[in-house]
Amino acid sequence: TGERDFNRTALSRANLSGANLQEADLSNASLDGANLAGANLAGANLTGVSFVGANLTGANLQGANLTRAVLVNTNLTKANLTGATLNQAFIAEVIYQDTRLPNGSVRN
Repeated sequence: TGERDFNRTALSRANLSGANLQEADLSNASLDGANLAGANLAGANLTGVSFVGANLTGANLQGANLTRAVLVNTNLTKANLTGATLNQAFIAEVIYQDTRLPNGSVRN
């Protein structure tokens, strides 16, 4: 385990705005209601992470692994998901505005 290993950590409602979590292991963590606005999550392992009600406005999720992640009522305004993996992710009631999707297209 390294300094970027947050596997199964409870970070609900945490203020992680602007945090550099590039390539961090957050697999199976709870980030429900967390503020991750402007956070760098590029290449992070976000497998099974719960982002219910989380704020990911302007977050960098390029190449992140979001397999089996739960994104419900999640704000993805201006987030960058280019190259991100969303296999078996549960996505509902997400806020998209100028969001860059995994294939590079922009969704408004």
